Amino acid sequence: MRTVDIRPLTRDAFAPFGDVIEREGAASFPINAGRCIRYHDLARIETAGEKARPMISLLRGEPYALPLTLTMVERHPLGSQAFIPLSPNPFLVVVAEETAAGPGLPIAFRTAPGQGVNIARNVWHGILTPLDAVSDFVVVDRGGEGVNLEEYFYDEPFLVG
Repeated sequence: MRTVDIRPLTRDAFAPFGDVIEREGAASFPINAGRCIRYHDLARIETAGEKARPMISLLRGEPYALPLTLTMVERHPLGSQAFIPLSPNPFLVVVAEETAAGPGLPIAFRTAPGQGVNIARNVWHGILTPLDAVSDFVVVDRGGEGVNLEEYFYDEPFLVG
């Protein structure tokens, strides 16, 4: 089985796949008479297709143990998908570049406390993978008509972690 090392999540490393959602390094300014700081425009939300609209959901995920066997990745051709944690627990983000034969080799990132991600439209990625504890997330993605899910199963699994 091929192995995939887990990297720390940074804006530069994740840029080909979407956005890192975090306060660190973000544009910010005071609002509400200076009693609040707005960290502004942290992710590009994408929706395409018939009757497309952004939607917000809540997820509660059971934790996964490492190392993790990865057999499948998915993508959403009609919209981006943002995962914003509501706890300080880390989660695993797996992405893969597009190749002529489908998704390439997986790349794995571990989030730090306070980091979320926005996976760009049509980017191959793993499923939501909380680590350490049951974790809650705000998810911002696309609602509307049309098929917005493609799955790809690797011929040989990967061991992540």
